[in-house]
Amino acid sequence: MSEVEEIIETDFDSVRELLSGSGYSDKAITYFIDKKNMGVLHDADQVTELTGVCGDTMKIYLKVEEGRIKDAKIQVVGCPGAVASAMVAMDLIKGKTLDEAKRLQDRDIFRVLEQIPDQKQHCIRLTNKTLQKAIEEYQSGNGQKGE
Repeated sequence: MSEVEEIIETDFDSVRELLSGSGYSDKAITYFIDKKNMGVLHDADQVTELTGVCGDTMKIYLKVEEGRIKDAKIQVVGCPGAVASAMVAMDLIKGKTLDEAKRLQDRDIFRVLEQIPDQKQHCIRLTNKTLQKAIEEYQSGNGQKGE
């Protein structure tokens, strides 16, 4: 392992320790660190942005083919709870029909995360509200497309 890789690994260990001490499960911490669904879909069929009362902002990108969510990415400016819940939601909706994705509930996201601090439950709600808004805009034809 190179010196740079060791420093990065040590930082991740520190972050894991801090988040674990704050009440995040290992699974939630992994979603936060990996951020595998973070990003932009330039050919998105729907782009929706929403800011929560806490100031966290999410921007979701959906690629839809034949009524199914083929791909989904999200940009998040927010706390670890917001990032982790957004990453989970994107995993849960990929491959689903729009109607199936509309039925996603906060508890579905929480089940995957296993545990986040009580004061971060609103992050799950923001994630789901952003997703629901994106689906509604897409279905109504009033949505914004990717560039």
